[in-house]
Amino acid sequence: MAVKRRYESAHRQEQARQTRRAILNAAAALFVDPGYAATPLTAVAAEAGVAIQTVYKVFGSKQALLSALVDVTVAGDDEPVALPERQFVADIRALTDARAMLERYARHLADTHARMAQVMLALAAAATADPEAAAIWRKNHDERRIGMTMFAADLAATGQLRPEHTVDTAADVLWLAMDVHNYDWLVRQRGWPVEHFRRWYVDTVAAALLTTSGTPTSTRQ
Repeated sequence: MAVKRRYESAHRQEQARQTRRAILNAAAALFVDPGYAATPLTAVAAEAGVAIQTVYKVFGSKQALLSALVDVTVAGDDEPVALPERQFVADIRALTDARAMLERYARHLADTHARMAQVMLALAAAATADPEAAAIWRKNHDERRIGMTMFAADLAATGQLRPEHTVDTAADVLWLAMDVHNYDWLVRQRGWPVEHFRRWYVDTVAAALLTTSGTPTSTRQ
């Protein structure tokens, strides 16, 4: 009997995950076109093939659904894994050369932008007129700033930042360079190959932040 109950519980959990994913996929499509403001939750429910009550049960509100969609789109999954525990962060922190760190992050950034560009651009557009979307955009803005400050600190620890930069100003440069609008313009609109975008990111940020020799500033003569 216990085995049967565990099986039924696992089955229900899987069904719940599938339902949540269906709703998120529907929101990802409809919040892009026709847009967040123009999409009622009834349309999301219909697109997902579930009852409107199910959408409310899983997410509670349209704003909460949008927030969850942004989180899942940025992360690439629906797992409760904090940023510092993500594999790409561990990969970066295992490196000792600042440019190599930028190259590893560039691969992550290009993969993330390929997945999230449409949703994030839709969110940015919605944020100009919708207070709920604006709140989520600000939340994402703050989270990106925190992430880039962490990255700037990792770069600074190599001793290879240009002497005029602090962690705070380095974070400013990193935050600007990782903006999704750069990927949208260069790759999606101008047709750059992704590897060219990655090279642009590394070359641009390295030129702005790193010593030309790659020698730690603390040991330069």
